[in-house]
Amino acid sequence: MTIELQMLAWSIVLGLVHIGVAGGFATAQRGLRWNAGNRDGDAPPLRGAAVRTAAASRNFLETFPFFAAAVLAVIASGRADADTALGAQVYLWARVVYLPVYAIGIPYLRTAVWIVSLWGLLQLVQALF
Repeated sequence: MTIELQMLAWSIVLGLVHIGVAGGFATAQRGLRWNAGNRDGDAPPLRGAAVRTAAASRNFLETFPFFAAAVLAVIASGRADADTALGAQVYLWARVVYLPVYAIGIPYLRTAVWIVSLWGLLQLVQALF
């Protein structure tokens, strides 16, 4: 399996971690009864790390489809090389760092980490042209 596909597989795991962490923080604030219930009414607003982990999860889910498509296109077109391998690894590791940085609430570092992940994604896209 190529490095790009390995990073895609680990990114899927990371996406599940994002969902689990965000859900855990929300459940800690809203309670297990809310989590297990039908959620028919308005949910109590989240605060602090719960808001930030939910936002980090949404942000991951916004970029992941582009990453997945880029990895699959690079592999299908036979354009995988050292640059795409590096790009895929940079994307994954930056996204790993992004979750705790966002959860802690470090604004400028969060943006810098996001830019690094974008650079990794763009390395994959660049290989397609």
